[in-house]
Amino acid sequence: MAPYESESAGRRKATRYVVPVAVVGVAAATIGLVPALADSGNPDLPKLSAQQLIEKIAKSDVQQMSGTVKISTDLGLPSLGGMAGGFTPGTGGSSEGGDGKAGSSADPQSKLMELASGTHTLRVAADGPDRHKLSVLDNAAEYSVIHNGDEVWAYDSASNEAYHSKDAAAAGDRAEKHGKGETPKGVPATPKELADEVLKASGKTTSISVEGTSQVAGRDAYKLLVKPKQAGSTVGGITISVDAKTGVPLKFTLTPAGGGKAVVDAGFTKVDFAKPAASTFDFTPPKGTKVTEGDDLKAQDKSHAPKDLPKGMPEELKDAQGGGMNDMKVIGEGWTSIAELKLPGGQGLPTGGSGSGDVPPEAQKFMDALGDHVTGKFGSGTVFSTRLVNALITDDGKVYAGAVTKDALVKAANAAQ
Repeated sequence: MAPYESESAGRRKATRYVVPVAVVGVAAATIGLVPALADSGNPDLPKLSAQQLIEKIAKSDVQQMSGTVKISTDLGLPSLGGMAGGFTPGTGGSSEGGDGKAGSSADPQSKLMELASGTHTLRVAADGPDRHKLSVLDNAAEYSVIHNGDEVWAYDSASNEAYHSKDAAAAGDRAEKHGKGETPKGVPATPKELADEVLKASGKTTSISVEGTSQVAGRDAYKLLVKPKQAGSTVGGITISVDAKTGVPLKFTLTPAGGGKAVVDAGFTKVDFAKPAASTFDFTPPKGTKVTEGDDLKAQDKSHAPKDLPKGMPEELKDAQGGGMNDMKVIGEGWTSIAELKLPGGQGLPTGGSGSGDVPPEAQKFMDALGDHVTGKFGSGTVFSTRLVNALITDDGKVYAGAVTKDALVKAANAAQ
């Protein structure tokens, strides 16, 4: 079937769900999800156009569900070896901050970053905008985040630590966004959240088509294929399996232009659209659990924040002081968009030479494994590559990043001169 591109105003409600993956969105999306059980046949379903399937997703009003999700992410990063324990929360590294004060291994902000690589199994449940539960199963341990009204609990059974926060205003904001059909900020936890990151608007840079049917978690589904029309993107295509009855995305697969296994592959192995039991969202810390209050961590962070800068200080100095990215601009459009920004201080990457000691040897080894020295009209720099997102850091402190090829980054840097 030919790709569909919407141009009429009457279709805006549906087409706001279809868009090429933005540079930052791609990086954030790699925290998300993976292969469900293998498709078991191609069910005979009524034919739908891409427009009709997009509208079906847009109209889906499912708010109650539970199930099991398989998550696998492969960016092609080299192994960190012994560095992993020191830099990845929850893997045996220290949970103390730079001042020696302990944080919490159950803090969702850091703990869920572990989903950025490898394969994981999740249990998810939802009952409207104010009740959600996500559990990450890891051998004999389990990590859970429970949102119930204005209460948020996170519990790490491996360390017997819990994180708690209470913010009625934030809960209300989440409920409002859910009611409007907006994706909550944070780590995508289901195929639908990942699909929503991709399906927001269509345009001349994107090809959209319905490519047959499949079965996911025992349910009949349509397969929506979203592909870039532009050359130079590292994204080969995105396939979203959409439940034929409810319009809920059940599986999400992002394949790279270079071929090979999926970078992100996500899907339900079991799914149930019945109302979860109210007790699913109840939580009381087990006896002896170390509980960290979110407000305490926020206060600790503020105590280490820079003091107010003097009035009248130039904006450039304020940005340098705070490491801001106000100078960031976007080159190009759609799938080949490239973000350009300046590193604080206007310098390139420090090196780990024997005399400088700017970078620990382990970190330098990791950077060298990713880096590829390049030159051009812009001067020289290093391209750091994954299977999806690449970044060029020039020796004079500029950064060009996007889901594009190395050649595209060099071309953008040359054109910016």
